[in-house]
Order: sequence, then C-alpha cells, then structure tokens
Amino acid sequence: MYDSMKRHEVHVLKKAGLTLDAIARTTGMSRRTVARIARRTPEPAESPPLVTSERPVGRPSCSDPYAGLVRKTLEAEPDLPTVELLHRARNAGYAGGKTALYALAASLRTGTVSPIVRFEGLAGEFSQHDFGQVDVRYYGTGETERIHFFASRLKWSRWSHVALVPDERVESLVRSLLSAYEDFQGIPLVSVFDNPKTIVLSREGSRIEWNPTFAQVMVDYRVAAELCTPAMANQKGSVENLVKWVKGSFFKVRRFFDRADLERQLAEWLREVNERRPSRATKIIPAARIAEERARLRGLAIPPAEYPLRFPVTVGPTAFVEHRGVRYSMPPASIGMPGTLFLYPDRVRVVARHHVAEHPRVPETGNTSWRPEHRAQMLAAVSGERGRLYLKRQQILELGPGAEAFLTEVVHARPWGWKGDVETLYVLLGTHGGVRLLAAMREALGRRLYGAEYVSDLLQETA
Repeated sequence: MYDSMKRHEVHVLKKAGLTLDAIARTTGMSRRTVARIARRTPEPAESPPLVTSERPVGRPSCSDPYAGLVRKTLEAEPDLPTVELLHRARNAGYAGGKTALYALAASLRTGTVSPIVRFEGLAGEFSQHDFGQVDVRYYGTGETERIHFFASRLKWSRWSHVALVPDERVESLVRSLLSAYEDFQGIPLVSVFDNPKTIVLSREGSRIEWNPTFAQVMVDYRVAAELCTPAMANQKGSVENLVKWVKGSFFKVRRFFDRADLERQLAEWLREVNERRPSRATKIIPAARIAEERARLRGLAIPPAEYPLRFPVTVGPTAFVEHRGVRYSMPPASIGMPGTLFLYPDRVRVVARHHVAEHPRVPETGNTSWRPEHRAQMLAAVSGERGRLYLKRQQILELGPGAEAFLTEVVHARPWGWKGDVETLYVLLGTHGGVRLLAAMREALGRRLYGAEYVSDLLQETA
C-alpha cells in the first residue's frame, strides 16, 4: 500500500508524458501497480482537515466558565501575578486545580516584550563589581580548592581587576573594592553591584537597608552605589557577565600546579587582558583607553592602606571587645561602655569614650591581644588574692594550646604548689613577652620538665 505522496508522484510523471515502464523504473514500483494508480482519479492537492468541529478535542476545561472573569481582571490589571488570579477565581467559586487556571491565564494574557537597553557608559562614569567562586583542582597535589574572587571593571575602557579573597564578607568586599580603585588610579561616578547580602541587608521595592559598613565606605569616598533591579536581566547581565568572563577566560581554560601558581598566572592574565589583548566589546586594548578614562576619575580621598572599617562594639565585663573571634583588651574602667572598633588591614584601634587602645590585627599568640598596661590595670582592679591568682593564670592560658598543656601538667604534678609556678610564669610573661614564654613552655613540655623554674632556665639559655 503506497501513501498519497507516492501515488501523487505517479500522476505527476504520467502528466509529464512518461510511459508506464519509465514511471515504474523511476518510482521503483511494479508496472502493474503503476497502471492501477494511473487509472484512478488524482487526489486533490489539499486534503480537508481531519477535525472539522470547532469544539476542542476532549472534555471542556473546568476553568472555562471563569474565562470572562480572568479576561476582565487582566484588562484592568495586566501585570497581576497569576497566583493572585487563582486566588480571586477561587473566591468566585472556582474549585479546580491551579494548572487549568494558569493555562487559561496564559492564553488570555497579552504578552509585552520590553526592549533590551545596552548598558554602556561614558569615560569615568561606571565601574562594575561582583563576587564569584569556582572550584579549582591543582594538578601538582590533586587537591581541590574553592576559590572566591572579587572582579571589578571600568565600563568604558574595560580595564579589569580581579582579587582573590578568603570569603564574601563585607571586609573582603571593601578591601577588594578599594584595591580596584587604586588599580584604576581613581574612582568613577557610579559603582554598579548585584544584590549580595554583603551589601543589601533587606530590600522592599525601592526601600533598601544597606550594610552600614559598606554604606560608610561609599560616603567616605563619595561614590554612588547602584544596585541591579532584581529579576531584570537586561540590568544584571553586564555585571554577571563580568564573573562569567573571568571564569571562562581564566579559571576554566588554565591548569594550576598549586595556589602560588594560580596567583602568578592570574597576575599575568590581567596584564594580558589589560595591556595586550583587544576587548571583545570595544575591539580596542584597554590600555589604549585607560589614560583617557583616568583623566575623568576622581582621586582617592583616603589611601586604602590607611582606611579603617568601623564596627560598633561594647566593652565586655572582662574588659575585652571581640571581633571575628579575636579579643582585644581595654582598660578596666571602660567596662560596659559602647565604642567603635576601627579595623585597619594590619591593626585595630578601639575607642570607648575617652579610652583608646591600639592592637595588632592578629595577636602574636592565641586569639587574645593584651596591652601590657591593661594587664597591670586588670590585676590592680581585681580584689582578693584568689581573684588575682586566677587572673594571672588566665592570661597565661590565653597564650594558646601549648600554655594550656604545660599548665595542666604543672597543676597535676604539683597540686599544692602550682600557685607559685603561676606567679613565676606571670613575671616571665611581663619580662620576655608571650611569644618567647610560649616557646619555652612548649620546649619544657617536650622534655617533660613540669615547673616554672625549668621554663626560666630555658629562657635564660635562649636570651
């Protein structure tokens, strides 16, 4: 049985004047079949539709009676969410499922397509910034590391800056942002960001609750921060494409021996894309445009290395303030006072009314930083011999696990005489400092010499 197209072919060839034998050879049919098809009347060029009824096949949808309600509602409120249409239909008696009503709404909703507006900037007008992350496998060790990075780019010249960061917290953002401005050699009028929680604590329509630390940076450097509108791809694409470009052009196409090799290759790649390779968008090397853009940038009011982040703090009952797991000592007289912690890249300054204390950002030992004068002030403020003894012991313990291990052995070796050891170790702490004392206690622990006199001897040997 041959289909209508094959039979149509026979009639066309016959009309063209071919013999039955020639038609049989051309179509691959037998001469008898060709003769039989040729005797029949040709089929019409257009077959009537298989379904002539105007009613759709199948049962009517349970949402059909509500078509008028949905149409009228959409005419009045074209952008009304479909879930609200479902709610109003159910209030009007609709008992069906949401799928049927969603299909009805889709068929009645008038679609509107917004034109895409290219996000292009003028010299010195815009910079783009965003966090990204990627998993990298080092072929030297076989280990995998999740790399966090902060990417920045001047919109007009396409000059780019990428910094590796330990996390996506506000300090990493601010330090990387200022580093980018320093690399740009100036600040544009507007910096465009996505909506990370690092920057935006909450957002309701046009109302934005900014991260106060980030907001202070924008004020201090006189930068206008602009956020992409959520769910607006024509605004977000340019920022998100920056991260995709860094991943696709660097991380995904290169192999790294270890972390040091990755950092070296990143610096080399940035020189290449900024100084030797034309931008795909402008067809011009960014270095050829950066001088003109830098002429439009504003200078940095504060050198990034000297800029402190500000955090509100309160001096606790033990005369410490804490930030990111590190405790910084304050005078006992400041206990309970509110203050501000100024966080620099390498140091910390705490101000609580008229009390000011400066510490290294990272303590030499442990996670507690003491000012020498605060040790004496705390000791004088504590009443009772027992309280002073335990304060001294606590200050020794805060040097780190090595100090705790050594004191544990001393207390168990001399259950009635360890108080004298604590007094001696406290004097050694003030004389030699925490780093040397901790090293001597570790050495004594390793030699199984459990007593302050052995630590004193070791300190004398290394003096």
